[in-house]
Amino acid sequence: MGKLTGKTAVVTGASKGIGAGIAKALANEGANVVVNYARSKNDGDKVVAEITRTGGKAIAVQADVSKKADVDRLFAEAKKAFGHIDILVNNAGVYEFAPIEQVTEESYRRLFDLNVLGTVLSTQAALKNMNGNGGSIINVSSIAALTPVPAGSLYCATKGAVDVITRSLAQELGPRKIRVNSLSPGLVETEGTRTAGTSEGEFKAFALTRTPLGRVGAPEDIAKVAVFLASDDSAWMTGEVLPVGGGVRL
Repeated sequence: MGKLTGKTAVVTGASKGIGAGIAKALANEGANVVVNYARSKNDGDKVVAEITRTGGKAIAVQADVSKKADVDRLFAEAKKAFGHIDILVNNAGVYEFAPIEQVTEESYRRLFDLNVLGTVLSTQAALKNMNGNGGSIINVSSIAALTPVPAGSLYCATKGAVDVITRSLAQELGPRKIRVNSLSPGLVETEGTRTAGTSEGEFKAFALTRTPLGRVGAPEDIAKVAVFLASDDSAWMTGEVLPVGGGVRL
């Protein structure tokens, strides 16, 4: 019997990378998992297939979490499939690095709408579907919020906002037995970082010089901590921002 048997988790942005790793790890501990994806149905279905192949329960639901109508539909599908929600992982997000001169209104709205508004909208919807027995909300932030990097003003600001939201909601929702914590990954090799080139080359070399454990992370490294925060093992923790990056200080 797993640590999360009988629980239901919604993981946003779970079709690949860190989100997919978290979804599979939660399922391995017995949780029913709702795998959210924005565009790639094939990738979402692939994560569901990996979960069900090992005896877990999961569904894939398309939704753009920056849009309230999509979020409401996501949680309606989750409730229809599994009943109430116990765990929310706000993982969906986008990153972009550019000098301040290249920041545009469009890039500002894209990053803040998905990274910040998406976290708020998903949290609102999850709260409506929690059954009064408490729950765990895990916001995926970034080490860049704690140690901002050059050309990352927008991205770092969005993740800083996520951390502040985490601490505020922990105070607000504690009386309802709902815990809220942030995970702050360092550099993790995913499809996205490989495409962006940040898991190789100069950026990787720089990150490794600042990482005491001397390697780039994998989604599984983050997923193990997410399981901890979702389970009763962390029952006395809320409002925390946990760096998970091999000790990296950029």
